Amino acid sequence: LNKKYKYIIYKLSDNYKEIVVEEASDDKEWDSFREKLINATSKSRTGAVGKGPRYAVYDFEYSLASGDGIRNKLTFIAWSPDDAGIQPKMIYASSKEALKRTLTGLATELQANDSDDIEYDSILKTVSKGLAG
Repeated sequence: LNKKYKYIIYKLSDNYKEIVVEEASDDKEWDSFREKLINATSKSRTGAVGKGPRYAVYDFEYSLASGDGIRNKLTFIAWSPDDAGIQPKMIYASSKEALKRTLTGLATELQANDSDDIEYDSILKTVSKGLAG
């Protein structure tokens, strides 16, 4: 992310042939980022619109509980809501590794399937391995 962006959200193009950047932002507001994932949509090949999977990279910054400073962890999030269409979910699952191979510096990977999976506190606990203060 080159410290330029707080997060980048990726999606599959409408023809399902490539992974494209949907949004890159320096907005530090977690709830705004979370809502973008929850409200994402995708079209099936038949044109039906439904909940949409996404990939995201988020730059988590947190203070250590021990008082030993601040840490940053680039986190890869595979968002695939349980109620998304089966076709988009399968395509996202099969193309995830291709995207990850192009990204450097990832510290953590998370699979998220419902809104509870992307609650800030639970993700921070995972990303920081319980060391955030």
